[in-house]
Amino acid sequence: MRTNVVLDDHLIAEAFKYAENIHTKRELIEVALKEFVKNKKMKNLRDLKGKILFADNYDYKKMRESR
Repeated sequence: MRTNVVLDDHLIAEAFKYAENIHTKRELIEVALKEFVKNKKMKNLRDLKGKILFADNYDYKKMRESR
């Protein structure tokens, strides 16, 4: 999707300091959007804490070994 936006130059410059192998604003914004979505999805998973009931014999360590 093509769009025009006004960005904070100082914020962009600071973001580039942390960005490895990113050389354009387009790449920087795309990475930032992916991180934003990833963080929101993780937050949604944390909202489930305490709401999932596991079977008494559930053993996550045993499941890891079977991989």
